[in-house]
Amino acid sequence: QVQLVETGGGLVQAGGSLRLSCAASGSIFSVSGMGWYRQTPGKQREVVASITLGGIKNYADFVKGRFTISRDNAKNMAFLQMNSLKPEDTAVYYCNARIRRNPLQPRWDDYWGQGTQVTVSS
Repeated sequence: QVQLVETGGGLVQAGGSLRLSCAASGSIFSVSGMGWYRQTPGKQREVVASITLGGIKNYADFVKGRFTISRDNAKNMAFLQMNSLKPEDTAVYYCNARIRRNPLQPRWDDYWGQGTQVTVSS
C-alpha cells in the first residue's frame, strides 16, 4: 500500500507565502515524476508544477516566477514553495506521484494525496 500525505496548507494574506510538503510512504520501490495540482469547486483539477526524478521542473504559466517545486529523492518527498500568493490561488492542492512498487515488475502507477486547503485572503 502507498500513501501520499500533503501538509502545509492554511490561510494567508495576499502577498504572503506558504510551503507545501508531500510525503510518499509505504511499499515503494521507486518514485518517478512528482507534481502538484489544484482544484476549486466546479472546476477541473489543473497542474501547478511538476518535477522529474532528475530534477527537471515545469510550471503552469499562472505560477511562474512565484512558485518553486523541489524534491528530496532520498525521502520520497516533494515540496511547493508558494510566494506572492494571490486570492485566485485559493484551492485544494493535491500531490501526485508516479510510483513503482515491485522491483520485479516494470509497472508504474499514479497516486494522489488527500489534498490540503490553501486560502488566500485579499
